[in-house]
Amino acid sequence: MSLFSVSFRPRAAICPSRWLPVTAASLLLASPVLAQTTGKVSGYVAMPSTRAISEVSLTLADTAAQRAAGKPALLRIDYGQPHLRGRRINTDSLVPFDKVWRLGANGATVFQSDVDLTIGGVAVPRGRYVAQVLPARSAWTLILQRETTGAATVAVTAYDASKDVARIPLTVSTLSTPVESFFIWLVPANTPGAAKGVLTMAWGTVQAQTEWSVR
Repeated sequence: MSLFSVSFRPRAAICPSRWLPVTAASLLLASPVLAQTTGKVSGYVAMPSTRAISEVSLTLADTAAQRAAGKPALLRIDYGQPHLRGRRINTDSLVPFDKVWRLGANGATVFQSDVDLTIGGVAVPRGRYVAQVLPARSAWTLILQRETTGAATVAVTAYDASKDVARIPLTVSTLSTPVESFFIWLVPANTPGAAKGVLTMAWGTVQAQTEWSVR
């Protein structure tokens, strides 16, 4: 099996025209600050949803020549980033239990991998997917469906279970400090061998995780 070197480039959109680099440690504390607001909800300043990207670059590392000649393979999640604004996460208007959620805001959440993966013990072929999640009280399930339009922004459509490519169990835990803005991280492990890491998402006091590895 080929070895990969991994670079981690999480990025969060504070406004549509500017990307700011952040570290994995700072993401939990990050909260978008906008020059303009759109009104108020229950006494809280209402901020528009933004776009965010988490990306990992994988470079073939068998030899120096291969590293020089090879094009990095990417793992990338592009998603709309909603904000709590004083609301509770597990409600009908945000993330209801036992109903498929779009895993973000506005356009569909798109996961793209240039390599074959195993995510949460489930084989996921390389490709481009729409990612959704089915939240339950004890566990969440990540759902991947093929994305075939190739559009930069993919519209959200009604969920159709017959299109599922993978259903991946997520482990849910409770955070002591609520996260104001929804975040997804693809965090690589700094260990020898095939590239691997953890997929984490967090919002409010809910954190859901699973492991990923290159096949």
